[in-house]
Amino acid sequence: MFNNMQKILVVDDEMKLVRLVQAYLQESGFQVVTAYNGTQALIQFEREEPDLIVLDWMMPEMDGLEVARRIRQTSSVPIIMLTAKVEETDRVVGLELGADDYVAKPFSPRELVARVRAVLRRGAHAPAASKLEFDQLVIDVDGHQATMSNQVVDLTPSEFTLLRTMAEQPGRAFTRRQLMEAITESGYATVERAIDTHIKNLRRKIEADPTQPHFVHTVRGVGYKFQQGF
Repeated sequence: MFNNMQKILVVDDEMKLVRLVQAYLQESGFQVVTAYNGTQALIQFEREEPDLIVLDWMMPEMDGLEVARRIRQTSSVPIIMLTAKVEETDRVVGLELGADDYVAKPFSPRELVARVRAVLRRGAHAPAASKLEFDQLVIDVDGHQATMSNQVVDLTPSEFTLLRTMAEQPGRAFTRRQLMEAITESGYATVERAIDTHIKNLRRKIEADPTQPHFVHTVRGVGYKFQQGF
């Protein structure tokens, strides 16, 4: 069950598309605020403090990637990118900047609503264990927060879910597909390479040396596992 007061910021320079998405989200019980360019998006983000941002990639003056980059400097709010780009490498760029998901144009508004719900559910998920502790890394699953040496690590919902999923079963090798299923939930097709991007971002935030990971290890030919030690 979702709180009807959850607020979504929708950003796109196509006014008709924004109104269509707004109508579907409001019908699904969300509060919606809108912006039509990157500058407005940053102003609305600061003013409204949304729970999730639906952000168009291609906009004049300031594109969605620059907006995402600036937001990620201060916040881990979930971001879903809207993109007309079809190349896998283009989509990975957005994920590297901290986007949690992407939806390719043209898209079904109902699919977008499902993606919004899946990403918000990802952030709200809390398993039975309350805390997972590994050396200086503490994963507070009830509080949906990780700390390193008592300092909060600013993880996106996708990064936190990946970390929690692997840390709950230390030593288990997860395939990229299994990890993708853990963070998408909705079952929509997406590129498995996106997991590599999320893992790269996660390592950058929790590892002293991301090139020599202490926690998140690569399992050749399979995927990744969580295990303390080099």
